[in-house]
Amino acid sequence: MNSFRLLAAVVLLLAGISVAGISAARAEIVEGSDYIVLPRPQPTDSGKNIEVIEFFWYGCPHCYELHPRIKAWLKQMPKDVSFRYVPAIFRANWATGAKTFYALEALGETDRLHDKVYNAIHRDKIDLSKEEVLFDWMAKQGIDRQKFIDAYNSFSVQNQVTRSTRMSKDYSLTGVPAVVVDGRYMTSGRMGSTPEDTIKTLDELIEKVRKERTKK
Repeated sequence: MNSFRLLAAVVLLLAGISVAGISAARAEIVEGSDYIVLPRPQPTDSGKNIEVIEFFWYGCPHCYELHPRIKAWLKQMPKDVSFRYVPAIFRANWATGAKTFYALEALGETDRLHDKVYNAIHRDKIDLSKEEVLFDWMAKQGIDRQKFIDAYNSFSVQNQVTRSTRMSKDYSLTGVPAVVVDGRYMTSGRMGSTPEDTIKTLDELIEKVRKERTKK
């Protein structure tokens, strides 16, 4: 019996080593499966910091699934990293979501209402792509209806929407969510099997950029 137990322990130990080896191998991110290199590197706005951008659309269920993980990651974001959200625009009906985001930003309401917009669409099934529904919903959140409408239709918000449309093309986006690191490397919810995979790849890409910078 003791010999059997000893043999079983050895088998389990070897199996553990094998699994550990597989896990270590999987930790190495692979270009083409975990991330891609953008065909044209894009300028960053973060100075010396490593820039991270999440391209999103409020109506995207995968963006909604990733969002809580992004929020948790932001709470422990490295000091040498800067982050910003950019609403992607692939089709005309995505512009409403982009205008919503930039209007909230202009009014200083992003922190309070960004999550609530996601929840209204995906959890409460409110069609915020319809402007009258959107304006009424914003009023229920305590924002002056006319002030929101004015911000939503403002020249500055329209300029930002135009820039988002251009960035969606310049970054060669094919879907969202898409997370871009240092204007060069991109991963997305479709490349990782789970939102957690996307966050792990994000961390690995940040470390990759750090190492590349030290070699310069």
